[in-house]
Amino acid sequence: MDETIRASGHENVSAKHASTFELTSDDYLTPAGDCILGIEADRVPAEFDDAFVEACQDSEATITATLEAGGHETTITGRGDPEMTFENEGSLVGRTSEYVDDRTVMVEADAAAGDLDRDLVRALADGAAVTLTLSVE
Repeated sequence: MDETIRASGHENVSAKHASTFELTSDDYLTPAGDCILGIEADRVPAEFDDAFVEACQDSEATITATLEAGGHETTITGRGDPEMTFENEGSLVGRTSEYVDDRTVMVEADAAAGDLDRDLVRALADGAAVTLTLSVE
């Protein structure tokens, strides 16, 4: 089961954060947003299909995030958690930790923004469109 989110890169994408990655529906990005990979996301967690959300609320679920931008692609793998609510209407966050809030779409991810391929990050900083596909098994 998949959810696909499309967003835009931005000149302030630095992808330096060591424990999270994020897409936001906001139309701006300040240099402080070092986990944000894309802005103007066309979907947010509150809009995800109920069946997808339910599948992600299983702590045994494997969640895969595939990021594609500027001809580059990377995959981040994490897991679900019963505490994930998918209620946020502004952004989604993947986390390397077990912390959960209403933005969380995966925990115990095997990578964060700071781990991403720098060619992908440069494409995002140049404004490339980004597609994030979240898959749950």
